[in-house]
Amino acid sequence: QPRAAGVLEDQGVEIGTSPTAPLAAGPVARLVSWLGRTVAWLTLVMTLLTFGVVLLRYGFNLGWIWMQESVTYLHATIFMVAAAWTFQVDDHVRVDIFYRDRSPRYRNLVNLVGTLVLLVPFSVFLLIIAWDYVTVSWASHEGSREAGGLPLVWLLKSLMLVLPLLMLLQSWSTATGCIRALRGASAATPGSATGNGSGSGAA
Repeated sequence: QPRAAGVLEDQGVEIGTSPTAPLAAGPVARLVSWLGRTVAWLTLVMTLLTFGVVLLRYGFNLGWIWMQESVTYLHATIFMVAAAWTFQVDDHVRVDIFYRDRSPRYRNLVNLVGTLVLLVPFSVFLLIIAWDYVTVSWASHEGSREAGGLPLVWLLKSLMLVLPLLMLLQSWSTATGCIRALRGASAATPGSATGNGSGSGAA
């Protein structure tokens, strides 16, 4: 059994009945998962770096701008790259009022509509409005405005394009997974009805 599917089962998510269903199925979902798991390790690096910044500043009265800015870079990378993976494994913030206790078909329909009507347009909008902002930064190889800061602001701003691109990839994976689940449920309904009918006849 794929490790990805095991993770979903550990979290109590039914395979094939949630937006995480495509996780074990396609290369797009595996790519999103791999990126999310990889950058998640940066959380440990960021924690240790923050501890070092505080220790040096208040214990030894030492500090470097590049070191403080590194925390910002790491935080942005974790959030922007792992957001799609968080959505994939259903760990994002969900206003759950009429969802979790409903049928798998209902949940797949909600996930499909929400992905196509809300997430995809927002991701495309973010991609469009961020494009010029990022390209201008790349053209000048924008760096920190602080003396001694990191000269990589242009890379930091590139994450504004990475986020919507990954969300669009995961949206495609989620939507196709929901459609497959809905078609499977629809196909199973006539079959079960036929089976019940033949059973009655035999009785």
